[in-house]
Amino acid sequence: MIKLIVLIFSLLYYVPCKANKNVVFIIGDDLKPALGSYGDLNAYTPNIDRLSSQSFVFTKAYAQHALCAPSRNSLLTSRRPDSLHLYDFYSYWRTIVGNFTTLPQYFKEHGYHTHSIGKIFHPGLSSNFSDDQPYSWSQNPFHPKTEAYKNAKVCQNSDGSLGKNLICPVVTEFQPDKTLPDLESFFFHKHHSFHKPHIPFKFPTEYLDYHPLDKITLPNIRVRDDIKKLNISFPYGPVTDDLLRQIKQSYYSSVTYIDDLIGQILEHINLNQTIVVLTGDHGWSIGEHGEFSKYSNFQEATGVPLIIHVPNLSKRKVTIESFVELVDIFPTLVDLTQVSAPLVKCPKNIKINTCTEGRSLLPIMLQTISSQRVTGKLAAFTQYPRPGPYPTMKPNSDKPHLSQIKIMGYTIIMKHFRYTEWVKFNTSNFIPDWNQTYGEELYALNIDPDENENIADRKEVANILKYMKKKLMSGWRYI
Repeated sequence: MIKLIVLIFSLLYYVPCKANKNVVFIIGDDLKPALGSYGDLNAYTPNIDRLSSQSFVFTKAYAQHALCAPSRNSLLTSRRPDSLHLYDFYSYWRTIVGNFTTLPQYFKEHGYHTHSIGKIFHPGLSSNFSDDQPYSWSQNPFHPKTEAYKNAKVCQNSDGSLGKNLICPVVTEFQPDKTLPDLESFFFHKHHSFHKPHIPFKFPTEYLDYHPLDKITLPNIRVRDDIKKLNISFPYGPVTDDLLRQIKQSYYSSVTYIDDLIGQILEHINLNQTIVVLTGDHGWSIGEHGEFSKYSNFQEATGVPLIIHVPNLSKRKVTIESFVELVDIFPTLVDLTQVSAPLVKCPKNIKINTCTEGRSLLPIMLQTISSQRVTGKLAAFTQYPRPGPYPTMKPNSDKPHLSQIKIMGYTIIMKHFRYTEWVKFNTSNFIPDWNQTYGEELYALNIDPDENENIADRKEVANILKYMKKKLMSGWRYI
């Protein structure tokens, strides 16, 4: 099922007691590694690239779930989706599974002033309609009032009318309140905050100039007015090359727009005294596998940038190719700031409020800069639910509610292969039934990095399939 969504950025800002341990945390919604520092030739991101030149750049970073709320809650609690029992937008972990400590809550409890600007937790029931306040924040979270217009008919059509379109470059002074959400956050909170647009691709028109259509390369949606008019058949109707180029142009223009704001923020930050983390909550497909969305376990949906600047430690660009996961950020920041002793690993089948299901990245940072053997993870894990084995509009096979989930796709990514198994899933006890499999996927990443050919049914790879299945079922604790 083709879905369309746009890039969002938000800022989480810490002001700690000791000036040499400030932390700025920038998280992008639907941000894939569409950055110059990751080698993307379509990107124009000079400011993020400049930050990367003084940072650790992780090239194999993965989200645990390619959907906003489950991914953000997983990142901010350092717990995996199956531990939180969260796979949609409609549950709050504190009330359904446990009073788990969040990253900002932990820093707040250890003397930091924490402030949320824009979309850090996903708004709504998944964060108790409060952005997890008062637990996580020292003051009320800020949301720009122009967010109210994010789905309004403010996009200019060719006939002069206004529509609720997907592709929506705008003249800012003609928008409601003469601004946009990210600009509003940026100017109201000076140098340390901003919030970017959600659906549609709404950004100032001048950023199109960085991405002319004739330079847009093509890879080997339906709720928006402009997409509806095309009458693309569900679920496998093709998108024209012209429209694909426009979508891709708009995505990259959105990234460039935010890169510009990040550059202005970095001008007001003392990088000699500030840890900066930039990442995304999941990736986004721009035509790969015929998709324009997240909602999958493919590389395009689960791979994210992860850039960490550490004063006096990352004086140049340090590329790290070990597998890392978003659940690793919480314990990493604890170790980098030394706000407390390292977080303990969450025990199996025992619920405690403060622990991690990730692993601090500080050891592999130190090993890399000292040219030691890097002892990182051997794999990363992701998962995505489905209501059934085939695409459906009702229930929505991309965004099923918890009660509708019947199948869970579990994925393990290792150096040479990615393996996914779709199994029966019980939403009463949150346990997969590995004896009932609906499908398997195996991709040989050395020869098929774009994951276009599923070789799971080939006899030649039967032993590899068996090995990958065993590792997947063993889980993250044993990698």
